[in-house]
Amino acid sequence: MTLSVVIPVYNEKGSILDILDLVLSRPEVDEVVLVDDFSTDGTREILRSLTGREQVTVLFHPQNRGKGAALRTGFAAATKDIILIQDADMEYDPADYPALLAPIYSGRADAVFGSRFLGGTHRVLYFWHYLANRFLTLLSNMFTGLNLTDMEVCYKAFRREVLQGMHLICDRFGIEPELTAKVAKLRSRVYEVPVSYYGRTYDEGKKIGWRDGFAAIYWIVRFGLSR
Repeated sequence: MTLSVVIPVYNEKGSILDILDLVLSRPEVDEVVLVDDFSTDGTREILRSLTGREQVTVLFHPQNRGKGAALRTGFAAATKDIILIQDADMEYDPADYPALLAPIYSGRADAVFGSRFLGGTHRVLYFWHYLANRFLTLLSNMFTGLNLTDMEVCYKAFRREVLQGMHLICDRFGIEPELTAKVAKLRSRVYEVPVSYYGRTYDEGKKIGWRDGFAAIYWIVRFGLSR
């Protein structure tokens, strides 16, 4: 089975080439789709220099729309059997790809979620973020019937046909509970594996904030109650 890695990008000039090199170094990867969500820090110019690079497709949004919108653009452009989400910072390690892909390769899973809370190496940061993540995951599980430990994790891998069966609408970080709710409604076989996590501080460029946490509650309830 072939693998597309979709990378939403916004203002990551310090890490984008490093993470791209790490992704392309993985033997599992057949295609990388980068979607620039109207970066203003020079990232856009860096990505333009990648035009024509083998295995790499670069797409540009004409205005900032959010992570969810960037992922929808990337999903539509991806062409391989499995689609995996990778953030453009250095918080997640592509060395975890074999573990993420193994349940799909073996035919047991339709979707695989990583988890920062199942024993993988992680940087110790932000107790209240940890508590919020656990609460949001619990709330999501109550609506979906899944027993995930880390709904908000970046690393999610899907069989292509699973994503094609979803109508996604969230533009920002609500994409995480949306993907979770809709993969559950499709009755997909979902697995979870531990992944490493090297979290950033806000001074280092972390973007998600408390407003996104409240928005996640709204989306969890909305998708949980919708047909």
